Amino acid sequence: MIITIMESGLESLLWDMCIDPSMKPKIRRLSETYMEQLFGLDDQLMTPELMIKACTFYTGHLVKTHFCIWRDIAIPLINEENILAEKMEKAIEYDNFRLQKYVFRLWHSYAAGQKKLLTEALLRIRKMCHHYKLIITLTKWRDKARYEYKKREDELMLKHELQLRKWRSKVKVAAKEEPIPPEHSLSKASLLGGIPECDISLLPERAVSQIFYYLTLRELVICGQVCHSWMLMTQASSLWNSIDFSKVKNIITDKYIVSTLQRWRLNVLRLNFRGCLLRSKTLRSVSLCRNLQELNVSDCPTLTDESMRYISEGCAGVLYLNLSNTTITNRTMRLLPRYFPNLQNLSLAYCRKFTDKGLRYLNLGNGCHKLIYLDLSGCTQISVQGFRNIANSCTGIMHLTINDMPTLTDNCVKALAEKCTRITSIVFIGAPHISDCAFKALSTCNLRKIRFEGNKRITDACFKYIHKNYPNINHIYMVDCKRITDGSLMSLSPLKQLTVLNLANCIRIGDVGLKQFLDGPVSTRIRELNLSNCIHLSDASIVKLSERCSNLNYLSLRNCEYLTDLGIEHIVYIFSLVSVDLSGTNISNEGLMSLSRHKKLKELSLSECYKITDVGIQVPRLTLLGKVFFSVPPPAQLLSPKRDETKAFCKGSLILEHLDVSYCPQLSDEIIKALAIYCIYLTSLSIAGCPKITDSAMEMLSAKCHYLHILDISGCVLLTDQMLEDLQMGCKQLRILKMQYCRLISKEAARRMSSMVQQQEYNPNDPPLWFGYDYEGKPLTKQEITPLKEDEEITVTDSIYSGEEEVV
Repeated sequence: MIITIMESGLESLLWDMCIDPSMKPKIRRLSETYMEQLFGLDDQLMTPELMIKACTFYTGHLVKTHFCIWRDIAIPLINEENILAEKMEKAIEYDNFRLQKYVFRLWHSYAAGQKKLLTEALLRIRKMCHHYKLIITLTKWRDKARYEYKKREDELMLKHELQLRKWRSKVKVAAKEEPIPPEHSLSKASLLGGIPECDISLLPERAVSQIFYYLTLRELVICGQVCHSWMLMTQASSLWNSIDFSKVKNIITDKYIVSTLQRWRLNVLRLNFRGCLLRSKTLRSVSLCRNLQELNVSDCPTLTDESMRYISEGCAGVLYLNLSNTTITNRTMRLLPRYFPNLQNLSLAYCRKFTDKGLRYLNLGNGCHKLIYLDLSGCTQISVQGFRNIANSCTGIMHLTINDMPTLTDNCVKALAEKCTRITSIVFIGAPHISDCAFKALSTCNLRKIRFEGNKRITDACFKYIHKNYPNINHIYMVDCKRITDGSLMSLSPLKQLTVLNLANCIRIGDVGLKQFLDGPVSTRIRELNLSNCIHLSDASIVKLSERCSNLNYLSLRNCEYLTDLGIEHIVYIFSLVSVDLSGTNISNEGLMSLSRHKKLKELSLSECYKITDVGIQVPRLTLLGKVFFSVPPPAQLLSPKRDETKAFCKGSLILEHLDVSYCPQLSDEIIKALAIYCIYLTSLSIAGCPKITDSAMEMLSAKCHYLHILDISGCVLLTDQMLEDLQMGCKQLRILKMQYCRLISKEAARRMSSMVQQQEYNPNDPPLWFGYDYEGKPLTKQEITPLKEDEEITVTDSIYSGEEEVV
């Protein structure tokens, strides 16, 4: 076959020449007809020449393809070694490439890791640099802040020293001059200093009226006698819309009252005669005030039914009427619905001469159907039928007050609640026979305020009724209810509108109940919480309060003896807190230091906290221009390192207005010095039972705290008359002064001081034994504090001087 191919060429080679004849397929040659059918050729286009040419091309292509394959298999390889060498070179080259690739990958990962480490190291270096920059910045800021703080402290102390020196110079000048009698000090003495810098008559009329609005009747009369222009200013009609005769009841005359009412009869809207001893003719002159809307004649012993008849005939527009503690009878009760059809507020407290029949008169005529507020305190003569009469006459009552009424029972409340369904506020103080059934009867009312006190029949079931029937209640006052337990607090936790809760003296309340109470939605709404004498409360309750009560303003934990400094630290985190009462707790100087971080406290009570000393309330020593300043010579212990490191409480309480540190016998003049320097906005201060307080500290208080209104120095046995002279010069706004058991203060000085204040209590006797010290301030032993025998008892009589004077 090879010879044939060599002779004839590849063109003569057929595709089936290499196949065994026995294995050739038995097929016939394709005819033109088959080709035409396969390719769909038209008979006219398919010519024999084209057919031959197509078959020749097809056959040659097949021969070439199969022969090349056969040749490659059949003809042995000639240059096998060269081919293998080439393949080996390619294999080595490929292997080297793979090795390089692997090494490169390892190097790349190593380089990436090193780069990452370098990046992290660079970030750490940058952070360290930034950290050191911050440290430097903060250090400079801290040094500057300390410098500014020390500068302000130095300026404050310097200002304090200058004010104190000026005060002492003023005292010396006043001591050299002739003293001015107290009866002339309010009028003539104020004019001796010359013409004032500002003339009040130049102010706008509205501003002048607003200034005179805050004056009492006596002060208004005195101002009217200054000069002609002041007299015209005091004659403004708006100043005489409200006249309060109760504050001058001991010095004012009936003639002046009648003339005043006649002159301002068209302008008077509110009159107050509380406690005034007036004649019947004077009371009748009230009927001249045709536009009167509010009338208070409580505690007037001369008020009779006849007087009320004249008043009712002339003052038909009265909306508020207070008849408490008077001798009115059923005749007056008959007048109320006839002449006061618009009456909305009525007080009949402690009026015991009217009966159930008088209450039935309230439904006569137009009736008192507009009555909203009713006070029946102390009216023990009213029976169940009387309350039915009230329910029939005054169905619109919303506020009901019934105090000091031991005859009040559940049946009385049921009779009242049957028709008075609009009641929203009830006050039952001193009603021991009220039980849980009363709350069940009041379920038809939408109560918002509940106030009870001293009830031993109210149990936890009462609070279940409250939770079920009064979802909108916002004020609960349940004081001294001994049967209330932790279950009551759990019932109150779902109340979403509760803002005031007072459970003082409920001694069965503990940490578990308070925790369940604070876990509910009520914790975010509560504003005032009083848990005084709940002796089972501990620091855990305070921790829970700080976590849940973010809007709490007033907190009282008085006599919670398990409360320690650990709990006090968490009080600081109640940022909305304004008033705190921690009297009788175990708070010490550390707890007081914690409270100093709370910058918003305005009222703080620490009475009977025996662990508090001057270390907690301490004035630091300051050096000004190389000189050490002290208001008074410092005691030796003030210079100790412990006190120098102690941060003063008063330095963090600059807005403090009320402070009670009574019966803390370890406190001395240091507390007064701290208050005088830092807490100059004090309005109320109680240092009763602090025997170490002296006149020098009170001198500083008088020189700096000019806004002081209330001062209690009872038991401060070292204070003398000099202290009262300082108070008269410095504390011009002082209104209430208590000086019980101040034996070194003379009666004459107390009498002079009484003309400067509205209320004063004075007693020159020695302090009682329960104060814990004698008349010199020395502590008593346990044997000396034992009760005296009956024949050796000392009776203490309080002397109360009134500061009222006769109107000139």
